Amino acid sequence: MLPRKGMGLDSVRAIVARDLDYSDRFEVISLPGGDSIRLATPSSGGTKTAHSDRTLSAALNYPLYQALGADFALDITAAGDTTVGTLHDIAAAGVRRTVRAVVPRSTDPEFRQAVHRLADQMVQAALGTAGIAATRVLFVKDGKVYQIDQDGADQKLVSSSDRQAMSPAWESDGRRFAYMEFQAGHGWLYVQEMATGKRSAVATTGTALDFTPAFSPDGQTLAFSRATEEGTDIYTINVKNNCCLRRLTVGHFSDNLSPTFSPDGQRIAFVSTRPGLPQIYVMAADGTDQQLFAPFDYGVTGASNAPEWSPDGQSVAFHRDVAGTLQVFVLDVRTRTVRQLTSVGRNEDPTWAPDSRHLAFVSDRSGYRQLWIIDLETGRIRPLLQQSGARLPAWSPRLSEAPSSTP
Repeated sequence: MLPRKGMGLDSVRAIVARDLDYSDRFEVISLPGGDSIRLATPSSGGTKTAHSDRTLSAALNYPLYQALGADFALDITAAGDTTVGTLHDIAAAGVRRTVRAVVPRSTDPEFRQAVHRLADQMVQAALGTAGIAATRVLFVKDGKVYQIDQDGADQKLVSSSDRQAMSPAWESDGRRFAYMEFQAGHGWLYVQEMATGKRSAVATTGTALDFTPAFSPDGQTLAFSRATEEGTDIYTINVKNNCCLRRLTVGHFSDNLSPTFSPDGQRIAFVSTRPGLPQIYVMAADGTDQQLFAPFDYGVTGASNAPEWSPDGQSVAFHRDVAGTLQVFVLDVRTRTVRQLTSVGRNEDPTWAPDSRHLAFVSDRSGYRQLWIIDLETGRIRPLLQQSGARLPAWSPRLSEAPSSTP
């Protein structure tokens, strides 16, 4: 990150630098000399240095950054009401991409998301893969649903009712979320718009205990669990037309719950107690072809719960009882093999980031239950929310369109 101050850029640079760090795809290098480092190369008219209040010469001192071991240098400047991010390719000694974005004032509610989108564009420009900075995580605390930015800032209450809310789940475009609310011993399902807070009850719910909703990828169908005196089973309803309730499982003395759609909408993973203890099963989206999904050893493997299908379709994360405590596992969809991700403390309720590389989950590894994030490729774990009592996280898709850019 090239040194810049003033022009309201301090907080922008800090957020972008943190986003790049949390992407786990970069090592951000601290520059020796700070703001006094010579950014530009000497020209025929004499030596030009670019300090914090000067315009950076197009002739960046590439040999300097090559000596520092940098692959890229990112310069963030302001031009009127526009924030400009210039990504320099150090090895090629040229500009890789320039991104221009209108970033609101820091007091504007949309300020942080605008900066996160800028960071995501830098990740895309550098590596050709989309970033995850412009995402949020829903979670439940004290019976209410909150949202928080993926970097652990800007926590907000999003459920407005005094009744106890549970099981938040995002729609695939991030515009709405569904959740369950307890009322008079029943579980009502609601769909709420993120932008306006307007919510509507899902038809036919409220007559039983309905919970763990999950949107289909096209947003037209909501799968959920319904508990009655006869047991718990999985149903779907067409939320686009608020009709057409359909039962997918018939328990026959077993419970079936916690549905999660594959990204292509063709299959649903879920939890079933038909083996005795709860385990991860899979079926077609119409309820046919129900079969065991995550292998286990009878009498050895503990209960498995809370499955969530990864956005790339290749994995399903869930938690499993291991020697009396819960740990996070990942199932490889193709090979149907499982691997354990966590081992310290109690770890549960995993939820995927849209890059299918990061997971948020609940852990008491620090002495109390809080939200953490793990990068599956490096194994790096960081706290997301340093407050006790958070439960049931749900990571959003990428929430808005990226800012325009010029090559």
